[in-house]
Amino acid sequence: MESDGSDSESIHNTETNTNQDPSMNPRNPYYLHPGENPRATIVAPPLDDNNYHNWSKSMKRALTSKNKVSFINGTLPRPPESDKNFELWDRANSMVLSWINRTLSPHIAQSTICFDSAYELWEDLRERFTKGNHFRFSDLLRDIHSIQQGDRSLSTYFTDMKILWDELEDLRPNPSCSCPIPCTCGLSKAIRDFKQMEYVTCFLKGLNDNYQNIRTQILLLDPLPPISRVYSLIAQQQIPTTSNSTILYANNNNSKGRGRGTGKTSMVCTNCSKTNHTIDTCYFKHGFLPGYRNKNSKNATEQKHSKNSKNSKNATEQKHCHPSPKKIISFSCSFSNNQRRKLLRMTKL
Repeated sequence: MESDGSDSESIHNTETNTNQDPSMNPRNPYYLHPGENPRATIVAPPLDDNNYHNWSKSMKRALTSKNKVSFINGTLPRPPESDKNFELWDRANSMVLSWINRTLSPHIAQSTICFDSAYELWEDLRERFTKGNHFRFSDLLRDIHSIQQGDRSLSTYFTDMKILWDELEDLRPNPSCSCPIPCTCGLSKAIRDFKQMEYVTCFLKGLNDNYQNIRTQILLLDPLPPISRVYSLIAQQQIPTTSNSTILYANNNNSKGRGRGTGKTSMVCTNCSKTNHTIDTCYFKHGFLPGYRNKNSKNATEQKHSKNSKNSKNATEQKHCHPSPKKIISFSCSFSNNQRRKLLRMTKL
């Protein structure tokens, strides 16, 4: 019983100290964990001339997790030096300043040394890197509407598209109703639906031609599904082809023996109906290698040479068996003068 009484007293003393000293309350912005230090890098990559929007979102998220976001949004201004919490504010503010400076590129960090307030530093960076929003907005719209998958995989293409879209959405946030009584017209939802339709359309338009069938089927849907669902449908279409090719290749390797050409194969090309390969490696679809000679053309050439040789041989035999007309004429005209005279006499009779 005595121990219970001492525990209750210690808890009461701790609560009293917490109420008296804000820096001991983990819910208070002035609280600093013993493991926190000014040389910590809480976000990456560092801020440069081209990634302010992504960097600011990451920094806000990190400071919110540490209960220090009030130092950069202006909700916890600097108290007078005569205030009892001035030292606590100054210590926490210096910590936030150090965290921000640690996430800046060396060139930008050199221009922020003179700031003594985290809020002033944050506002300076915002004013510096958001002045060209209209130009960046134009570039993002151009990139999103002209992006093509090309040689990228489906996952890489979707990720690149999402990075551009998220940055664009950060520049044009959805409007929110500010009426005293929230309206029920559903305007905000309609705006989100129109943006989602644009997102899905641009993503489908940039896919390669081998996704033509699934792309047409999705575009016929009304309304269009969300982008996450669209990606899932297209990724599911990609799985069977890869799996079948892999299974056929594995079966082919397992069916072969040590000798070359032994065993039966289950690999059949759907393009040329030949065995030992699939449509992914079909020469008739993707083209033959330089210097490749088709077996059929070789056989056709050999047959042509054989036929020509045979015809030449027959012509030679016929030439020897049947003399030419010139030789016949010369043979028929090989009479002497006396024989010609006798023949003429016989004709006159």
